Amino acid sequence: MGTRNGLWARVAQLGRSLGDGVVDSGQAALYLRQLIRGNRGTPSIVERAERAEGLFDPPPQPSGDSPPVLLIHGYLATRGSVHLLERRLTDMNHVVMTYPLGSLHLGDIRESSRFIAGKVESLLTQTGVEKVDIVAHSMGGLVALDYLKRGGGAKHVRRLVLMGTPARGTWSALLGLMTAPLGKGGRQLLPGSEFLRELDRTPLPPGPEVITLSGDRDWLAPPRTTRIRGARRVDVATGHSGFLVDEAVAETVQAILTAPPGALDGRADPRRFEAAPGGQSAAGRDGTATPAESRGAAVEDVPPTSFDGTRDPN
Repeated sequence: MGTRNGLWARVAQLGRSLGDGVVDSGQAALYLRQLIRGNRGTPSIVERAERAEGLFDPPPQPSGDSPPVLLIHGYLATRGSVHLLERRLTDMNHVVMTYPLGSLHLGDIRESSRFIAGKVESLLTQTGVEKVDIVAHSMGGLVALDYLKRGGGAKHVRRLVLMGTPARGTWSALLGLMTAPLGKGGRQLLPGSEFLRELDRTPLPPGPEVITLSGDRDWLAPPRTTRIRGARRVDVATGHSGFLVDEAVAETVQAILTAPPGALDGRADPRRFEAAPGGQSAAGRDGTATPAESRGAAVEDVPPTSFDGTRDPN
């Protein structure tokens, strides 16, 4: 009986693995369709304005509680790769901005960091707010981290959400180097690179909240490579490309961005903060977030994440 149960357990596990593989393949195909949009796509905030022309749908307005969101794409990618996530966050009433980092983001991460620093300064001047939120995918997260740690970004960033960012390096960068051997960014992604060692030695500055999203099926940036000392970690049921096309991930990012001040400290769980209409987090009269289940929504209905509520010591 024990042998039979063990066999069925292995069969069930194989079935789940095959199902996950089908899901990930579909997400990868959708990601590639977004990727080939290139760097010339229409910003989602403009698309929203065009869709709403003649309707009473005022555009989102940035504020201290809902600052502009800067979305940074990853290695061997384009602005188009983040378009679906950009559109979803825009529809959730965020002001979202993206910028091309070269034709395929192959160059020096430090140069990209300086480029982003200039864009943030311009964005703050244009909107009149004091800080931005940054959501970054893969190597784009290293760009944002460098800006936060060494580029003066601490005073300009409220929250930083890193999705599948290999802060400890990834050997999968060798695949990129085979395609584009002259790209410095690929070499900087390799475990033990001088860039990653220097970045790791620099502690996170006080002030900005840093949250890392790790995909349990991400073989390009496995969860062990995404750990950052002093950051909080959210485990997400997705793969590397799924971060950008999975609707549940967008909802998780939304929950983090709209959580009230201090809600991500201690043992707070972003799944329990359900977004109210208009993209703002639902809150009680005392300013604290209202748990989703207290308004009749089960926790299972909120994006599937696991938030340990502790800072990663490693």
